[in-house]
Amino acid sequence: MAKLFIIEDNESLAEALQGYLEVEGHEVTRFDRLQGADTAVRMTSPDLLILDVMLPDGDGFLFARRLRKAHHVPILFLTARSSESDRITGLELGADDYVVKPFSMRELVLRVRKILSRTTPEAAPADVLKSWSLEENGLLHILTFDDKAHTCTQNGTQISLTAAEWKIIRYLAENEGMVISREQVLGTCLGYLAEGSERSVNTHIKNIRAKLHTAHWIETVRGFGYRFTGRTSSS
Repeated sequence: MAKLFIIEDNESLAEALQGYLEVEGHEVTRFDRLQGADTAVRMTSPDLLILDVMLPDGDGFLFARRLRKAHHVPILFLTARSSESDRITGLELGADDYVVKPFSMRELVLRVRKILSRTTPEAAPADVLKSWSLEENGLLHILTFDDKAHTCTQNGTQISLTAAEWKIIRYLAENEGMVISREQVLGTCLGYLAEGSERSVNTHIKNIRAKLHTAHWIETVRGFGYRFTGRTSSS
């Protein structure tokens, strides 16, 4: 499974593409603007960025050029521009592929598969499980994530989490010790940035804490966001 970001303002196209890629087993996050995607890409490097060239708040080529200065995430451009000069521009920016609209969904899925086969190393079975520990009232708790099955266990007991809850707690754990803002959780885990939607993050955190039977795994940093307090341990 790969983590894919789609930046495409055509909602029906993005939704269809997300559906095809999720059937392939990938984790897909959609954005319809560069603004929300920019923060998410910088905080959590996806395995592939599927990027529309013409977006309401900017040019995909310029975005890719800025991104390339600090990140080397693979990029597949989507565009209605079919001229040779545009294709050359995309490839000169380091794009891994360039697809002209309209296109076949099956063909694009195959192109994605080909890019990932070149850029994503095969994970060893031992890397699938990652664990964090926390001492509370003299007792040691172990939280383990299975990144292949998308499951979470605490002290050997599976915790029933929704997809959004799993993404949030996994993201916080991967960034242990760091203060993560609600905006970062929205952009990276939930795939949207909307006024007032920060309250949904609070609700998800509350539900996660209830399912883990403790609030100690996740610390609230007032005025800033949340910090995961567990420590990385061997699986």
